[in-house]
Amino acid sequence: MSNSFTARGNLAAAPELKTVTVNGEHRQVAEIRMYCDRPVPDGDDGFKDKGGFWLNVSRWGTAAEHAARVLDKGFRVKVEGTLVQNSWEKDGEKFSRLELSADDITLDLSRIESVNQRARRQESNGQLQADSNDTGAAE
Repeated sequence: MSNSFTARGNLAAAPELKTVTVNGEHRQVAEIRMYCDRPVPDGDDGFKDKGGFWLNVSRWGTAAEHAARVLDKGFRVKVEGTLVQNSWEKDGEKFSRLELSADDITLDLSRIESVNQRARRQESNGQLQADSNDTGAAE
């Protein structure tokens, strides 16, 4: 049985991209640690943190590569996915932790100053060309 979970918070560090073997297949996973805060209005001065929690997040596949390339420490994000209880044993001692397997990671745009977008490419006569409708800056 699965469940949906959505959290907002700040990244503790840049995502760590790893290659793991799952059922004999090599897969990419971005491991992310974030602090999910609980801001509440504090008069006219803004917000006050009323406590929160640390959350381990994993993002798999091509999206893991993108997350590791784009996200960085301190970025404010919203993550949505499924909560998973992971258990393991090390040196005879049992460990367990709750983790979010992310389906989506979204940047909080209120804290973004600018975004650069790679120009789209299309093949024409065997050559790659920039899409004339694209307004993003090339990387």
